[in-house]
Amino acid sequence: MLHPIDPPQPARPVAYCVPWVITRSDREHPIVMNAGREPVDFVRVFRDDIDDQRVVDLWGQVLPAETMELCLCASDPDEVVVTVAWFRQADGLEYVWRFVV
Repeated sequence: MLHPIDPPQPARPVAYCVPWVITRSDREHPIVMNAGREPVDFVRVFRDDIDDQRVVDLWGQVLPAETMELCLCASDPDEVVVTVAWFRQADGLEYVWRFVV
Protein backbone atom coordinates (compact mmCIF):
# COMPACT_ATOMS: atom_id res chain seq x y z
CA MET A 1 0.00 0.00 0.00
CA LEU A 2 1.31 3.43 -0.87
CA HIS A 3 1.59 6.18 1.75
CA PRO A 4 1.94 9.87 1.07
CA ILE A 5 5.37 11.24 1.84
CA ASP A 6 5.18 13.83 4.59
CA PRO A 7 7.36 16.88 4.21
CA PRO A 8 10.28 16.74 6.62
CA GLN A 9 9.53 18.05 10.05
CA PRO A 10 11.43 21.21 10.94
CA ALA A 11 14.38 20.55 13.22
CA ARG A 12 13.78 21.22 16.87
CA PRO A 13 15.70 24.17 18.26
CA VAL A 14 18.82 23.39 20.23
CA ALA A 15 18.36 23.86 23.98
CA TYR A 16 19.69 27.12 25.36
CA CYS A 17 22.21 26.50 28.13
CA VAL A 18 22.16 28.81 31.12
CA PRO A 19 25.21 31.03 30.59
CA TRP A 20 26.07 31.61 34.26
CA VAL A 21 28.93 30.08 36.24
CA ILE A 22 29.21 30.80 39.96
CA THR A 23 32.51 30.89 41.87
CA ARG A 24 31.79 30.36 45.56
CA SER A 25 35.28 30.75 47.04
CA ASP A 26 33.93 33.55 49.26
CA ARG A 27 30.36 32.67 50.30
CA GLU A 28 29.46 36.29 51.09
CA HIS A 29 30.84 37.54 47.77
CA PRO A 30 30.20 34.92 45.06
CA ILE A 31 31.39 35.78 41.56
CA VAL A 32 28.91 35.40 38.70
CA MET A 33 30.39 34.99 35.21
CA ASN A 34 28.70 34.99 31.83
CA ALA A 35 30.25 31.81 30.43
CA GLY A 36 28.05 31.94 27.33
CA ARG A 37 29.08 32.92 23.82
CA GLU A 38 26.76 35.90 23.55
CA PRO A 39 26.05 39.01 25.60
CA VAL A 40 22.93 39.02 27.75
CA ASP A 41 20.84 42.14 28.21
CA PHE A 42 19.05 43.90 31.06
CA VAL A 43 20.39 41.52 33.71
CA ARG A 44 18.73 41.81 37.12
CA VAL A 45 19.61 39.94 40.30
CA PHE A 46 17.01 39.50 43.05
CA ARG A 47 17.52 38.25 46.60
CA ASP A 48 15.81 38.52 49.95
CA ASP A 49 17.99 40.03 52.64
CA ILE A 50 17.99 39.28 56.33
CA ASP A 51 15.49 42.08 57.09
CA ASP A 52 12.96 40.48 54.68
CA GLN A 53 13.38 43.19 52.09
CA ARG A 54 13.84 42.32 48.46
CA VAL A 55 17.08 43.63 47.01
CA VAL A 56 17.47 44.11 43.26
CA ASP A 57 20.80 44.68 41.54
CA LEU A 58 20.59 46.05 37.99
CA TRP A 59 23.61 44.92 35.97
CA GLY A 60 22.49 45.91 32.49
CA GLN A 61 24.32 44.13 29.69
CA VAL A 62 26.84 41.44 30.67
CA LEU A 63 29.34 40.44 27.99
CA PRO A 64 30.81 36.95 27.50
CA ALA A 65 33.52 36.19 30.10
CA GLU A 66 32.51 39.27 32.12
CA THR A 67 32.28 38.74 35.88
CA MET A 68 30.15 40.44 38.51
CA GLU A 69 30.45 40.18 42.29
CA LEU A 70 27.41 39.73 44.50
CA CYS A 71 27.53 41.19 48.00
CA LEU A 72 25.56 38.96 50.36
CA CYS A 73 26.94 40.49 53.55
CA ALA A 74 23.44 41.43 54.78
CA SER A 75 22.13 37.93 54.03
CA ASP A 76 22.56 34.54 55.62
CA PRO A 77 24.42 32.54 52.93
CA ASP A 78 22.74 29.36 54.17
CA GLU A 79 19.28 30.82 53.59
CA VAL A 80 19.55 33.15 50.60
CA VAL A 81 18.26 32.17 47.15
CA VAL A 82 19.55 34.34 44.31
CA THR A 83 17.47 34.82 41.16
CA VAL A 84 19.07 36.06 37.94
CA ALA A 85 16.83 37.35 35.13
CA TRP A 86 18.03 38.44 31.69
CA PHE A 87 17.03 38.86 28.05
CA ARG A 88 18.72 37.03 25.22
CA GLN A 89 19.44 39.04 22.06
CA ALA A 90 18.88 36.07 19.75
CA ASP A 91 15.20 35.66 20.58
CA GLY A 92 14.26 38.63 22.80
CA LEU A 93 12.84 36.31 25.46
CA GLU A 94 13.32 36.75 29.19
CA TYR A 95 15.09 33.94 31.06
CA VAL A 96 15.20 33.33 34.81
CA TRP A 97 17.61 31.13 36.79
CA ARG A 98 17.91 30.58 40.54
CA PHE A 99 20.82 29.33 42.63
CA VAL A 100 21.90 28.97 46.23
CA VAL A 101 25.30 29.72 47.67
